[in-house]
Amino acid sequence: MIDFTNDIENCLQVLKSGGIILYPTDTIWGIGCDATNEAAVEKIIALKNRPTEKSFVVLVATERDILQHATNVDLAVFDFLETVEKPTTVIYENAIGFADNILANNGSVAIRICNDEFCRHLIKRFQKPIVSTSANISGMPSAKTYNEINTHIKQGVDYIVKHRQDETVAAQASSIIKWENGEPIYLR
Repeated sequence: MIDFTNDIENCLQVLKSGGIILYPTDTIWGIGCDATNEAAVEKIIALKNRPTEKSFVVLVATERDILQHATNVDLAVFDFLETVEKPTTVIYENAIGFADNILANNGSVAIRICNDEFCRHLIKRFQKPIVSTSANISGMPSAKTYNEINTHIKQGVDYIVKHRQDETVAAQASSIIKWENGEPIYLR
């Protein structure tokens, strides 16, 4: 088993204090913060020079986490997610318990159950959802490896996870779907 205890402890300290982290996910590297902390989300918006009306992806560890943060969830979506091979983010209507600047204008939120061991451990220890937005300046291409991440981003976060920095395989962003009438509608 890989020991990422120091990274987890450092991330928890930063997240609990309203800071932002740069971390590997089950897809591309992400910039993250406490998804319930509006001021922390504002730090990410400023760092990325991101339009404020653009919503965020949030990572959770379990189906139960989704049920705590979205109402009227069609449970069939969980069966569907078990059949997909690519990490898939789902847009859920009627989000609850998030910072307002996480949500889309219609009150929906994009959530992915993260299958990465490091992320799941971090989320479970933090006991809250974590923002996961691509580690790039808004409008620029997403970094596919740690080494591709812009220096401005690296200098603008409060902690950079050491785990998986040396990976050279290009990562891919998740699929994004909306679940309507028992069927996935692919948006990306």
